[in-house]
Amino acid sequence: MILRIWHGWTSSANADAYESVLQEELIGIGNRQIWGYRGIELLRRNNVYAVEFITIMRFDDLDSVREYAGADYEAAVIPAAGRALLSHFDTRSQHYELRAARGGL
Repeated sequence: MILRIWHGWTSSANADAYESVLQEELIGIGNRQIWGYRGIELLRRNNVYAVEFITIMRFDDLDSVREYAGADYEAAVIPAAGRALLSHFDTRSQHYELRAARGGL
């Protein structure tokens, strides 16, 4: 399994609007029925200087990531409406191979 991780930051004033854009985009990803797409997590952290967002997407393999993001699969995929709300962001997503996972409380 491949985890695709991306970070973006926005101001406190824009954070709720940006999260709304992300929520719409997340629903859209699921509707695209991309082969090998296994889900996404959206994380949000408020701090003094900015609000940080992290997305962690799960795919079966890099071919599945390419189906989602295109040939340049490391390039960030950010809708224009969201890009306008961000103060800065990763232009490239990081991809990790999941080597172990454990469940529990």
